[in-house]
Amino acid sequence: MQTLSTFLSYAGYFVIALGVLIAVHEFGHFWVARRLGVKVLRFSIGFGRPLLRRAGTSDGTEYVLAAVPLGGYVKMLDEREGQVPPEERHRAFNRQPLWKRSAIVAAGPLFNFAFAIAVFWALLVVGETGDRPLVGEVSAHSVAADAGFAPGDELLQVGDRRTPTWESAVFALMAEALDGEDLPVRVRDAQGRELTRRLPAQALASLPENPAILAALGLSQARPLLPPVIGEVMAGGAAEAAGLKAGDRVIEANGQAVESWQAWVDLVREHAERVLQVRVERHGAEVGLSITPRRQEEQGRSVGKIGAGVAVPQHLLDGYRTLVRLGPLDALGAATAKTLDLSWLMLRVVGRMVTGQSSVENLSGPISIAETAGKTAGYGFSPFLKFLAVVSISLGVLNLLPIPVLDGGHLLYFLIEGVKGSPLSERAQEQGMKIGIALLAGLMTLAFYVDISRLLG
Repeated sequence: MQTLSTFLSYAGYFVIALGVLIAVHEFGHFWVARRLGVKVLRFSIGFGRPLLRRAGTSDGTEYVLAAVPLGGYVKMLDEREGQVPPEERHRAFNRQPLWKRSAIVAAGPLFNFAFAIAVFWALLVVGETGDRPLVGEVSAHSVAADAGFAPGDELLQVGDRRTPTWESAVFALMAEALDGEDLPVRVRDAQGRELTRRLPAQALASLPENPAILAALGLSQARPLLPPVIGEVMAGGAAEAAGLKAGDRVIEANGQAVESWQAWVDLVREHAERVLQVRVERHGAEVGLSITPRRQEEQGRSVGKIGAGVAVPQHLLDGYRTLVRLGPLDALGAATAKTLDLSWLMLRVVGRMVTGQSSVENLSGPISIAETAGKTAGYGFSPFLKFLAVVSISLGVLNLLPIPVLDGGHLLYFLIEGVKGSPLSERAQEQGMKIGIALLAGLMTLAFYVDISRLLG
C-alpha cells in the first residue's frame, strides 16, 4: 500500500511539474504571437481529448486542458492548415515577416529560461539555507587524497566560482571539470588556513557529469553525528506496531551496540523482514522490543524500513548550515548567471553524449523525473521550485536543439530561409519532420531504457 501511495504521489507531482513548465513554454509562444499581431486559435496544455475547454470572450481563442499531460501546443491562424478569410490573412502566422515568426518560435524556450531566472532570483532574495561545503571523509588512494584534501576542509572556491554551499561546490566542479585543464580548488583547512589544492585534468576527465562527482573524487560531506534517538513514529509503520515511541534512545540491536543514528539506519536497512531484538532507553529505564523492518524496493534493491524519524538536538546543525541571501540586483545577476551556466553545462553534456565522450547514464526519462519531482516536493517547497527551474532549463535547451519538430528545428528552417531568400520546399520540410520524429522517438526510447536500468539496479 505504501509503495502504491508513493507511486501515486510521484505521479501527481510529475503531472504538476509538467503542467507548470508546459504552461510557461506555451505561454511564451502565445504571448509573443498575440503581441506581434498573430491570431491564436487554441492554447492547449496536454494532447488528446479535451477535459476542460473555454473560449476567450474578446479574442475567440480556445483554451484547453487535455487528457495527455506530456506536452502542449499553440495553434495559430495559418493558410497552410486551412482556409483563411481574406480579412484575416494579415493575422496568419505564415504571412508574417521572418523576424516575427522567429521571435514567436523562440519565445517558448526563452520563457523557460526566464522562469528559471525568476525562481533562482526569488530564492536568493528570500534567502536559502544550504549545507556548508565541509569535507567529512577523504577516501584513501583517491584523486582527492592525492591532491591533499583532508577532513575538515571547507571548499571556498572551485576555479573561478565561489562555493558557499555543498550544492554550489558540486555544480562548480561539474561545470569546471569539462574544461580539460588542471583545476585549482581554494579551501580553508581545519586549522583555519586558506590553501589551494589542484585536481589534475586527467583525473577530472573520467568523472561522472552528475551530482556524484565529489564522491567520485573521494570526498564525502561532513555531517553531524546524530544520536540514535527516535523523533517521530509514523502511523501504520513497523516502529508503531512494535511499540517504539518518540524520545526512545536505541541502545543495542541483536546484541550489537548502536552508537549513532546512521548505525541504526544501516541495521534496519539490512534486516528487511527479519526480526531485530532491540533495547531502548525510555525515561531512564531500559525496554526490550522486537521490530521487524518491512521490505521496500529502493533503487533496484530491497531494504528494511520501520517508519521512524530521527530527533535532531537543537542547534546541532548550526555549524553545518549556512544562509545565502542577496539583494534584488545582486540576486538578479546571480540568478541569470546560474541559468546561463546550467544551460551551457547541459548543452556541453549533450554534445559529449553525441560524440561518445559522455555516458548516456546522464539521461533522465519520465520515470527519473517523476521520482525526483516526488522527492523534492517531500523536502519542501523551495527544493521543488528549484527542481522546476532546472527542468525548465532542460526543456529550454532541448527545444532549441536544431532538430525538426522542435522549436530549434523551425528556427533552423528560418535560418535557411533567410540565407537563400525563400522557404525550404514542403517536401524537404516533411522529410526533415520525419527525421526529427525518428530522432525524438529514439531519444525517448533510450531515456526509458536508462530509467528502467536504474530501477533494476
